[in-house]
Amino acid sequence: MLPAKPRRSTSASTTRPGAAAEHPLAGLFVSCAGPALRWVTHQERELLLVEHARFQAIFSRQGGQLLHFQPRGQRPWLWCASRWPRGGAIRGGVPVCWPWFGRHPSESGWPSHGWARLSDWQLLGSEADERGVRLSWQLQLCDWTVTLEADLGEQMHLRLCTSHQDSEPCQLSHALHAYWRISDVARVALLGLDGAQGYDLLKRGNCQQRGELRMEDGCHQIFDHGARVQIQDLAWQRRLLVDTRGGANSVVWHPGSRPLTDVSWREALGFVCIQAASCRADSLTLKPGEEALLELKARLG
Repeated sequence: MLPAKPRRSTSASTTRPGAAAEHPLAGLFVSCAGPALRWVTHQERELLLVEHARFQAIFSRQGGQLLHFQPRGQRPWLWCASRWPRGGAIRGGVPVCWPWFGRHPSESGWPSHGWARLSDWQLLGSEADERGVRLSWQLQLCDWTVTLEADLGEQMHLRLCTSHQDSEPCQLSHALHAYWRISDVARVALLGLDGAQGYDLLKRGNCQQRGELRMEDGCHQIFDHGARVQIQDLAWQRRLLVDTRGGANSVVWHPGSRPLTDVSWREALGFVCIQAASCRADSLTLKPGEEALLELKARLG
């Protein structure tokens, strides 16, 4: 059953005092009981609020983007910027990079990471039971159809499916570009990548990880295979297990001291990106009628 259209009267003024300390969107959940799924408008975007006994979540129609996910009794799993550019891509949550990752290989004027983050997606349907909620979003662009299925409960599972109906083979690179919320990037280590080989975009050369990975000085590495990466957060005494094995690559990124547009230095300390992707040399060539899948999973370790 699909929820009603968004109420234009809803704004950031409805937030609870102090709610933004945990997540800038958490205050959109009012204390009174309401429907499990409802639309609101925030910073000129249509947002879908999902309430369940096991968790709370927020999606944006723009990008079909999961912006917030928080199991009951836990800290938020995803980070999101508090300020969004007018009409631009929202930084945070799990942006869908599609149908290319990074810069377009030939069109310099086209947007970084493709059209999906900037386009309005259609909510096809939703189902709920005592274990969680499943939602399906879709975007159609020319001869491409891409569907995002989200299975949310005590764990998080995103599945991106691309169908290609053109008469000629086409190149595809894509990513589920997740921003994971952490206490402080200087106090976090990533485990599970020891021995992994890949390419370091900052140093512009091949790399091989040795031991745990730390990111306080900045990091942008594309590893050659998916992995089960553990975010070890000592300050929060939390181990979040991020499974990127549904793609050809694991991408790890943090800007370090490099400034981000509309994101303060202090705000940027609160995330690390661990992404499932198929990009660069591992991009795909889809023949007419073929499909491509990409998955990202997360759970407490």
